[in-house]
Amino acid sequence: MASQRPFKVLGIQQIAIGGLDKMRLRKLWVDMLGLEVTGTYRSERENVDEDICVIGSGPFQVEVDLMQPLDAAMKPAVHATPLNHVGLWVDDLPQAVQWLTAQGVRFAPGGIRPGAAGFDIVFLHPKANAEFPIAGEGVLVELVQAPPELVQAFAQRAMQPVQSD
Repeated sequence: MASQRPFKVLGIQQIAIGGLDKMRLRKLWVDMLGLEVTGTYRSERENVDEDICVIGSGPFQVEVDLMQPLDAAMKPAVHATPLNHVGLWVDDLPQAVQWLTAQGVRFAPGGIRPGAAGFDIVFLHPKANAEFPIAGEGVLVELVQAPPELVQAFAQRAMQPVQSD
């Protein structure tokens, strides 16, 4: 049986959508649905050229990354799975990694590192193996260290009474 979890998943930080042509992705997400482009990120090592978009506002804003590969023949193939990954805010990333590793969760190579949006991140591997039998079951999951003001906003939201209709 797993020990008590020493961290909380607060909410969705981002979703990342891949395609061969991010301008086609922008047509839907920006032109049709009205998401705002707030930045770009390009990395040869990660084989990605992405537009960083947002939906919502304040501490509950969600990032939507529209990604295309720099070279479609190279790895990682950010376009090969259209829903590339889901990012989750966590309140204590180092504790999360330590505890999840002890529970048998497999992480992708690279460890904790700065992400495109400036927050520390780590990826849970999409596939389990004999040493680490728990993984994303085909989905790449990114854990993102929430900044203190976001942790506080989620804590205040959790303390508010639930209103019923």
